[in-house]
Amino acid sequence: MALLAVGLATCGMACGGSASRPQAAETETPARAAVPTPARTDAVARTTEATQPILSVLTVEHEVDVLAEEGGVVENVLRDEGARVQTGTPLAQLDDRTLRAQLAHDQDDLVVAQDNVKYNQAELKAKQANYVRYQELRKLGLSSDADLEKAKFEAEGAQYDLDSWGAIVKRTESQIRIAELTLAKMQIRAPFDGVVARRYIRQGQLMAKGDRCFRITQLRPLEVRFPVPETSRHTPRAGDLIQVSLASDGSRVFAARILRVGPVVDPASGSWDVLAELVGRLPEDLRPGMAVEVHWPPEPKPTRR
Repeated sequence: MALLAVGLATCGMACGGSASRPQAAETETPARAAVPTPARTDAVARTTEATQPILSVLTVEHEVDVLAEEGGVVENVLRDEGARVQTGTPLAQLDDRTLRAQLAHDQDDLVVAQDNVKYNQAELKAKQANYVRYQELRKLGLSSDADLEKAKFEAEGAQYDLDSWGAIVKRTESQIRIAELTLAKMQIRAPFDGVVARRYIRQGQLMAKGDRCFRITQLRPLEVRFPVPETSRHTPRAGDLIQVSLASDGSRVFAARILRVGPVVDPASGSWDVLAELVGRLPEDLRPGMAVEVHWPPEPKPTRR
């Protein structure tokens, strides 16, 4: 019995020691601190920003309504819608018969005035010589003071007549230049190379100064203007390449290069004003005014390893 008690005691000590070791180990091991997840960098955020289509339209830099610079009746329409034109191409002709008649009259007046100038130059020369002769005669006592004063008066009068006709010549020349400029305005011309997009006038119509006659537009280069939100993680920069697709057919995608970015953010919309130009070979059916979608932000450039 004594041996059995000693064995049980020994077993209990052994069992108690082995059971207490795990508890000690747990209390001695320090708790592992939670590792914080690193925040995304700006570069990662930019590459993961979802592309959003921005609705816009294709435009060109030069597109204007050609206005009548003078009033008159449309005598002839020389170009119609769809016609391709170059700078200075005549588009329409207004009735200019009255102006041509006035121009011919002014040219005749100029010839008369020029002839009178020549006559008065000769007369002035003769009367100045006569005045000099009377001065010599007066020195010799062969003429009176009255004769000398008369010769002087005639010489000065001839000078005044010459100056007067000279002024008439200049005035008539100015009238001719004005008539020629007005006559040129009676022919409506294209201000730049392009195509006739609209014709507002018809033959026989009475036009007033400032009335619309034609709309002329370029066909190339094609541009697109669109707003980029200030909150976009990708700030637009000149030279960036973007993608533009037709709103009616999203499968037709074209490349465009940013030309200019507005210097300030529009406070009303909170966006940058961006202008881009379509690049590369473009199909002929791509025309100004078509609705397009600008894909923003641009796709990130692949990084080299």
